[in-house]
Amino acid sequence: MIDKRPKTPRETAVFSLFSMEEEGSWSDGALHYYLSRAGLSPRDAALATRLTYGTVQNRLLLDFYLRRFSSVRLKKIQPRVLACLRMGIYQLVMLDRIPVHAAVDETVALVRHYCHASDRTVSFANAVLRSAAKAAETKTLPKLDCPDKESYYALRYSHPEWMVRLFSEQYGQKEAECICQANNADTPVSVRVDRMKAAPGEVKTELERAGLTAAPHPAFPDILLVSGGDVAALPAFAEGRVTVQDAASALAAAVAGPEPGETVLDCCAAPGGKSFAMAERMENTGRVIACDIYGHKLIRIEEGAARLGLTNVETVLADASQPRAEWERLVDRVLCDVPCSGLGIIRKKPEIRFKDEKEIEKLPALQAKILQNCARYVKPGGTLVYSTCTILRRENEDVVRAFLAENPEFVTVPWSHPVCGERPDGMVTLLPHVHGTDGFFIAKLRKKA
Repeated sequence: MIDKRPKTPRETAVFSLFSMEEEGSWSDGALHYYLSRAGLSPRDAALATRLTYGTVQNRLLLDFYLRRFSSVRLKKIQPRVLACLRMGIYQLVMLDRIPVHAAVDETVALVRHYCHASDRTVSFANAVLRSAAKAAETKTLPKLDCPDKESYYALRYSHPEWMVRLFSEQYGQKEAECICQANNADTPVSVRVDRMKAAPGEVKTELERAGLTAAPHPAFPDILLVSGGDVAALPAFAEGRVTVQDAASALAAAVAGPEPGETVLDCCAAPGGKSFAMAERMENTGRVIACDIYGHKLIRIEEGAARLGLTNVETVLADASQPRAEWERLVDRVLCDVPCSGLGIIRKKPEIRFKDEKEIEKLPALQAKILQNCARYVKPGGTLVYSTCTILRRENEDVVRAFLAENPEFVTVPWSHPVCGERPDGMVTLLPHVHGTDGFFIAKLRKKA
């Protein structure tokens, strides 16, 4: 990462974009790092956030415009210069409250100071941005001429065309567009309040006094939707009154339904949100065994449990696809939140849309293997929950139904929740624009006594 403290919203945003390009950082992690160093006002932090996410969310569309205004092929443009140009075009074409002179002049300054650019390159960047500004002001931007709706949605909302066609095939064209729109929409941070330490109303007041905007989630009384600042920088987070966790993830923990004193296994636990939610529901009693295949992720879980004061969480380095004899038929509730394509959380991590299609196709086999292995740990009469943060049927219902066909000792369990109503078949796929949560799949199963 750039070892420099950003001083402005645009520096904060472009440093985050550089980190993503050069080091493979996730957008949320890079942005959090530079926001913590910048010390911006809530208003400027909000602008830095919008510029970072907006540039990544609209990359394909921004490149479409750049090709019309640039005399140089995009592949020939230095990556840092290209990141600056994308962010500049985003401000000029897609935001309506940014003064043209600020978008152009400050972006050119970023190219000059942080891209090791020659005078010729700086002049090139200035010319590209001024051409884009003129086209935006005169409403002469190039039109998005596409052969069909799927290819139009792919360009308009900057999703790979193969992904849009998958959405359209599963949900229909209209719903596919809604999914793409939701993936690019502003998203508040979801925080869950620990009722053992504070009431949601008290925390809401505390966050508002710190200059943030906080509103209760309509279907989750313990969850607040927060915007306008960095929750992780506040005492409410440091002292364990809140945890950053989406409502869908919290729902998976609630569907598992752990009771005080039970033994619970979270098979792919990192970063630990569901483990913490279950541990709190168990009133810090019993055992929550949080497993992950990566040791550095277990350290994060341990740090989170310590921050929250949870002593019933224990971490274990384990591959969820490989058997461990010491757990067989001994666990009351097993939660398998398996590795997945992540296509339900694109609104939180917009770069997920650029994953390799071929790699995603391999996931159902791994998911089925993990589910089959972890099912052996469930005691008779116990609960098994399968969840993902994707909305693709082949990683969700198809995996569960194939498992049930091969394992008749397991049956689905009906359940209900205000966010999604009655689930007589024990399964739900949550969609951001429908349920106000991340895209998520949850299935609840029971092992026959």
